[in-house]
Amino acid sequence: MITESKRSDVVLVIDDSPETLRLLTDALDGAGMTVMVALDGAAAMRIVDQITPDMILLDAVMPGMDGFETCRRLKREAGLSNVPVIFMTGLAETEHIVRGLEAGGVDYVTKPIAIEEMLARIRVHLANARLTQSARAALDVSGRYLLAVNRQGKVMWATPQAQKLLSDHLGSGSTEEMVLPDALLPWLEQAQKGKGGSKAAAGFPDNPELRLYYMGNAGPNEYLLRLAKDTSANLPPEFTSELGLTTREGEVLSWLSKGKTNRDIAQILGLSPRTVDKHLEQIYAKLGVENRTAAAAIATNASRRNS
Repeated sequence: MITESKRSDVVLVIDDSPETLRLLTDALDGAGMTVMVALDGAAAMRIVDQITPDMILLDAVMPGMDGFETCRRLKREAGLSNVPVIFMTGLAETEHIVRGLEAGGVDYVTKPIAIEEMLARIRVHLANARLTQSARAALDVSGRYLLAVNRQGKVMWATPQAQKLLSDHLGSGSTEEMVLPDALLPWLEQAQKGKGGSKAAAGFPDNPELRLYYMGNAGPNEYLLRLAKDTSANLPPEFTSELGLTTREGEVLSWLSKGKTNRDIAQILGLSPRTVDKHLEQIYAKLGVENRTAAAAIATNASRRNS
């Protein structure tokens, strides 16, 4: 019986030392991983243009562009923002470790390299990266446009759809370069202090319909936000006054009457499909109908009577 083989993890090793490259290549190959090699940062940038590795091992001290700058440039690439980078170097001072982590690394290994320890660290970071990617993808599919920022407004991570929506308004495709507008920072400070409640929201200065909702702390100096489009300003008033619906129910009915599917509505309003389903149940009950076609007909008639 022939079974499909599991794709091996791809590790990019960036180091100018032939001895280190040989040692790591043999060890990673023996562990069933696919190894790519770059002798400097420029070569690494050319490689990642062609293929996205699952893990990067990076020498901190190299001629020309050093490892810290190489890491910063790699992390500016949208496809590499979540790829773990482990620094390797003989520099063991705290300032160098901090510099590596600030550049985007997730770990720091000193030379000479202990192979078994290195392999263990690689496996841990690969597993963590997969869990993180799976969780963010699941949130994305469920209609949750989530992101995390630090207190300066710098985006730490974002679910794929949230990243796409942000890039359209912030002009950057990589989360590494995304920063919230300065006008939103006072709101963020007040929200994280608990002033305004957990549902405190703020609109982008140049696009009030694009709103951020504060969801809580995701970690030290990391705040979880939800991104959504607020369409209540365009909501026909009769949906709430005449039909007796809440503002959110009116928004859902408005988009339903325009032929949008539940998943479309969830994405437009920044809700989960399950939440849209619950709103529809309430709408059907209030309108005295049993399906979306009948609800859409009532919405259309209400709009015509008041036009």
